[in-house]
Amino acid sequence: MKNLILAIALLSPTAAFAASAYEINARDYDCAGIRKVISQHHKVFLRTGLAGRSFRAPPARCDLGDMYTTVSVRDAKGQQCVLQYACITDPSSFRNFDFDR
Repeated sequence: MKNLILAIALLSPTAAFAASAYEINARDYDCAGIRKVISQHHKVFLRTGLAGRSFRAPPARCDLGDMYTTVSVRDAKGQQCVLQYACITDPSSFRNFDFDR
């Protein structure tokens, strides 16, 4: 029971983002298809296994404290795709300042 509660707590931010974004599974599309969906919907949550990554294609912006980067994922054919516009936590942002350091 503790493991189930822990899993829900860890995945809740993922589920919260996915609720407001267009969600796709990386294993259902090839590289070109993934890029096309990101450019069409501008706000996409790409499932890669249990978790996933969020993408915001311009002109959409990442959330405050996040930045754009490139990531690599495997598509339906098992090929490595290098995708732009992934939103990740920006370590240099004052919004992500850790007071315990």
